[in-house]
Amino acid sequence: MPLIDDFEARFLLGVPAMDCTHREFVELLNRMAEPGNAAFVYLYQDLINHTRAHFANEDALMRQSAFPASAEHTAEHARILGELDALRSRLGAGGRIALARAFVLEQLPAWFALHAVTMDSALAAHVKAGMKVGS
Repeated sequence: MPLIDDFEARFLLGVPAMDCTHREFVELLNRMAEPGNAAFVYLYQDLINHTRAHFANEDALMRQSAFPASAEHTAEHARILGELDALRSRLGAGGRIALARAFVLEQLPAWFALHAVTMDSALAAHVKAGMKVGS
């Protein structure tokens, strides 16, 4: 069963780069719903790599568009990356997969849903408004 199953209806923001990255994030998260331990560890590293690139792209978009709430948005990115990194270090130290799996299954879907429809939605609206002004 997917962790996030209604992507189209909820998370398309109208900025193609953001929409593509969000779709990739949701697909990766959904692949992590039921794998065995070895596959989970592999996918977890993919999740970290994707999330770093995802956030770096959004951070660049915030700088380029002079997004007024960039400090808060970037701080939220740093918080999530910090949690992912902390759990990754526990995976390597004795294979404590249960903690990372619980975070992925129980925390990330709800976090992403809230983040996408609040912070990312505000960023997308700001970017789209800037594109209309510059047209």
